[in-house]
Amino acid sequence: MKKIILSLAAAVFSLASFAQTNWSGDNSHSSIMFAATHLTIGKTMGWFSEYDVKMTSSKEDFSDAQVEITIQTKSINTGNEGRDKHLLADDFFAAEKNPTITFKSTSFKKTKGNIYIIKGNLTMKGVTKEVTFEGVYNGTKADPYGNTKAGWSIRGKVNRTDYGVSWNADLKDGGKAVDEVVEIMCEFELKKN
Repeated sequence: MKKIILSLAAAVFSLASFAQTNWSGDNSHSSIMFAATHLTIGKTMGWFSEYDVKMTSSKEDFSDAQVEITIQTKSINTGNEGRDKHLLADDFFAAEKNPTITFKSTSFKKTKGNIYIIKGNLTMKGVTKEVTFEGVYNGTKADPYGNTKAGWSIRGKVNRTDYGVSWNADLKDGGKAVDEVVEIMCEFELKKN
């Protein structure tokens, strides 16, 4: 009888330790940024100020995590009002017809140490393509208010023309005004719910 009770207790503990944990983004300590090469000689930076990040995982090391990100397209900001209006127009994001940019992971695999390969479907301007990002898990800490936070740095590259974000201009000496490949840089603090 004692063995049966101990076995049941172990099973309950095992189930509890693998219960799904939900995390949500703390946007006041997070950012979604991008960089595009301009005139082949410099980089123009930008960011999105309105977005929602959700993550679920049943493993403490996040090796089975799933993540969903929804960005409000109209929240784009490059520090230049005229350029931002152009980015919202049909030449780029067509924000009126496509109010959100979304990412939903299909695979979240730990490679070594705190480095992960994150694959998923990115939908932008009505087009969905599979993309791959590298994630670095920066650890988990309790904040001064008793919340548990997990930190992530995400990096990757996306070819904007794959999504119909294709405006460009030819340069007199060759090349294009804006590179097709855009760097994505995200810093997320996620709060355990």
